[in-house]
Amino acid sequence: MEKIDMKKEFKHLYSPSNKVAQVVDVPELNFIMIDGAIEPSKEPGNSSAFAQAMNALYGAAYTLKFKSKLRKENPLDYGVMALEGLWWIEGGEFDLARKDNWLWTLMIMQPAHITQEMFHGAVQESERKKPNPANARLRFAAFREGLCVQMMHIGPYDREPETKDKMMAFARDHGYVVNGTHHEIYMGNPLRASPEKLKTILRYPVQKAA
Repeated sequence: MEKIDMKKEFKHLYSPSNKVAQVVDVPELNFIMIDGAIEPSKEPGNSSAFAQAMNALYGAAYTLKFKSKLRKENPLDYGVMALEGLWWIEGGEFDLARKDNWLWTLMIMQPAHITQEMFHGAVQESERKKPNPANARLRFAAFREGLCVQMMHIGPYDREPETKDKMMAFARDHGYVVNGTHHEIYMGNPLRASPEKLKTILRYPVQKAA
């Protein structure tokens, strides 16, 4: 059985340095996605809506993996990719220190052979096995981020501003301006790793300054 190694194929996008920022061109890729908002006075770690969405997203992603692996014609195996999150607010300046006004899109990248039909079948199967109201909000879509600055952040989430400052300085020094949404890619599991060892890729779309 053939196995796809997306981490190896897209190593330049998912293994950045934690010492210096870099500019990458992120191509159009397919994702399972779900949108939502952090409730007032909550944050991602204690938001029930966020937890529901994560469960739905992982349920569909793993169901797709096993359906791909077990299909009769051209079975393909692959590792489920890391959870990613786009974060923003409506109006005003996005502040990493304040979390109860964040809007979000959670997503997991999918290999090129996954289709809308396969996705819908996986969501239906997930719902049969483990009903979740968030399943109805899942979607399968292409996403092209384009030119971005990125860097690996190692440590607690509340220290991300330190890494962000380095990235912003790098962008300015190399003639770029940020023009997009705060993007986090969770390479570490907060339930297993100590906060000091968490690995999170930070990414921002950029364009050349005028």
